[in-house]
Amino acid sequence: MKYYIKTFGCQMNFNDSERIRGILQSMGYEPAESWEKADLILINTCTIREKPDQKVYSHLGEYKKIKEKNPKALIGVCGCLAQRMGQELVQKAPMVDIMFSSFNMHRLPELIQQAQGGYKAIALLENPPEDEDKLWEYPTVKDNQFCAYVTVMKGCDKNCTYCVVPKTRGRQRSRSLESILSEVKALVEDGVKEIHLLGQNVTAWGQDLGIPFEELLYQVASIEGVERIRFTTGHPKDLTENIARAMGQITQVCEHLHLPVQAGSSRILKLMDRGYTKEEYFEKIDMLKHYVKGITFSTDIIVGFPTETEEDFEQTLDVLKRVRFEQVFSFKYSPRPDTPAYFMEGQATDEVKTQRMTRLLNIQKEILSEIAKAYKNTEQEVLIEGFEKGKLVGRTRTNRWVNLEGDESLLGKIVKVRVIESKPFSMEGELLEILA
Repeated sequence: MKYYIKTFGCQMNFNDSERIRGILQSMGYEPAESWEKADLILINTCTIREKPDQKVYSHLGEYKKIKEKNPKALIGVCGCLAQRMGQELVQKAPMVDIMFSSFNMHRLPELIQQAQGGYKAIALLENPPEDEDKLWEYPTVKDNQFCAYVTVMKGCDKNCTYCVVPKTRGRQRSRSLESILSEVKALVEDGVKEIHLLGQNVTAWGQDLGIPFEELLYQVASIEGVERIRFTTGHPKDLTENIARAMGQITQVCEHLHLPVQAGSSRILKLMDRGYTKEEYFEKIDMLKHYVKGITFSTDIIVGFPTETEEDFEQTLDVLKRVRFEQVFSFKYSPRPDTPAYFMEGQATDEVKTQRMTRLLNIQKEILSEIAKAYKNTEQEVLIEGFEKGKLVGRTRTNRWVNLEGDESLLGKIVKVRVIESKPFSMEGELLEILA
């Protein structure tokens, strides 16, 4: 039996798909080369914006053709869209045989059995089940041999007015320290060098356990073989000075952080219920620069939030110019049902959103060009992660991709590289020495 998984959304969704692959392969399934050759197709969905929703329906319309060639083939939908829409999704897409949310991925084996018996296998819960921790018993099947995502918490206790995560992923739940460390040890034994800790609000990990997030960083760093540590996504409100201090003290923590600002206007931030002002965000950036020398940043920005004026938008552009992010994930505001912002007055037109997005991207392009020039002729520590088109590919500690000449024996090695050419989204380097 063969399976095919299509994943939309954030790193959490991709890590969930790695876990689903582990479940399926423990059942004897093998990956299919394409969806046309699969006995089971799963779409792991995102619903943070309208566009991913539309893509899911488009893919389902294509995938239903498989039943003409293979009547026993099963089609499943999981993840956030499944949790938000429930039975409504099945009514709109009757070809769906299996549906479950991130709460109960561990029930996939029994859901497959039900579907094979001719039943609609729908398992959606209002709240996380008591046996949710059973999910960690299954291995992950990683996309990257040397870097691994490790989910440390699920859900979110924030109430951002544009966000559906608390409804689709539930309230904040920290995974136990023992369970996390056990998975990290197993990953390192399997050859992983870089651990990427994941959570909807990862810096809030441990609040329900009485353990601060920085303790998790120290504990992961103490495991022999962990060469690098990253974490995503933190909320500015939960980023404490103790976390910043730990980032500076722990040598394995990389000098890069994704810290979503969402908007530059304090008025809009208040409407978003983000819990900080523009000035307080700058204070967090300055604090991180103080403790973590050479740190770089990436961020999320929403353009065209309800009532956003030209002056509000100029404040967002000011944040770009002052922080100088190395990567910006920008989105037009997308009204999501069952969120407070959905009902707000002053919804911006798509024309306004498009015009502002274009301006933002042009400014960010200029900033990236200037940043790229600053990398040229510098020496960077790079973890070699892959071999593509005859070249080695790796990432710097500041999360920038580098291509360099070399053979595949360097895969998984940490090397020192001199940057000989630097572009906004990639760099060319020459090998200086092998570090580890």
